[in-house]
Amino acid sequence: MSLKIVIGTTPHKNQRYPTVGDWIWITPDVLEIQVSDMGNWRYEALVAVHELVEVLLCKQRGITQEVVDGYDVGYENKRPEGDLSEPGDSADAPYRNEHFFATNVERLLAAELGVDWREYGDVVESL
Repeated sequence: MSLKIVIGTTPHKNQRYPTVGDWIWITPDVLEIQVSDMGNWRYEALVAVHELVEVLLCKQRGITQEVVDGYDVGYENKRPEGDLSEPGDSADAPYRNEHFFATNVERLLAAELGVDWREYGDVVESL
């Protein structure tokens, strides 16, 4: 079986729910990652890498897209006004370890790309 991975940007309003990065298994061998357009290829690449690492770890560990989507959508529906936290950072996120590992990779890549982590975070949170 071969794996096809498609990564692209999309206007933020076109995301399935309020997120800057989203992964979707189109078929068992086709993975699509959608990243919100931020007008900065480095920022978009960082989100794409985060999503790729996260989804690969989830697949390896048997954490399905349905489990992650269900958690994320529920988290967003209960999000208090002004709360900018990431669903994957929550202690009860079923993919918390995978999200943390992906964030570590993202931070390492940001440093190598010369991206200021705070400025990047501000742009992400502004969407």
